Amino acid sequence: MPSAAQPLPTPSGLLRVDDIEVIYDGAILAVAGVSLRVEQGTIVALLGANGAGKSTTLSAISGLLQAERARVSRGSIHFRQAESTRTAPSQLAYQGIAHVLEGRHVFAHLTVEENLRTGGFLRNPSRKQLAADVEQVYTWFPRLKTKRTTLAGLTSGGEQQMLAIGRALMTRPSLVLLDEPSMGLAPIIVDEIFEIIAQLNQREGVSFLVAEQNLNVVLRHAHYGYVLENGRVAHEGPAELLASSDDLHRFYLGA
Repeated sequence: MPSAAQPLPTPSGLLRVDDIEVIYDGAILAVAGVSLRVEQGTIVALLGANGAGKSTTLSAISGLLQAERARVSRGSIHFRQAESTRTAPSQLAYQGIAHVLEGRHVFAHLTVEENLRTGGFLRNPSRKQLAADVEQVYTWFPRLKTKRTTLAGLTSGGEQQMLAIGRALMTRPSLVLLDEPSMGLAPIIVDEIFEIIAQLNQREGVSFLVAEQNLNVVLRHAHYGYVLENGRVAHEGPAELLASSDDLHRFYLGA
């Protein structure tokens, strides 16, 4: 089983978030002074209870704040060492950031395979390359291959989560932002999804920033973690140390 004890790769500065503040509707402070790092080839956990600022932080990184009547009012974000704080979401996706939103967003009236193909259009691949990329996703998510002609809305919650991740991978990202991938899923499905995430990280070099409330499962696979509380980073450290912290369980996650 993948473990947080895996050595960290040499730092490469894939993503750097420096002291960002996010304001909604020009008045509501949602995130205040969040700083974090994601190095190439790592899985980083973003932990905290509902309302802690996890989803807002991910949206700031992917540029989706623009669609939520919010903005980064202070601080900066750098992706691949280039300023990206106010870059358009489409451009960030083209540069290699894929954002899998909370809630398993799929096109319910398209088949599983049609959903995957929509993820590939960003790169304008040839028909042959698009087909090859779809088959590659099926090797990572064998469950999806058995449902390739099924309407996405008729698949299970776990299969829809796999599909949402698979569609994001069709863009060939270097960084995947995952927002609450375990929400509403049975523990056995959650374990299966996180095992696949760990394999993608180890074998394909895909980096992940995972916003999660499920402390135990995400820290089994992550290298490093940040804990948000009331829109601020309250604690951070190597995943294996966070996993063994009684204070973290007791105070930050309500365990």
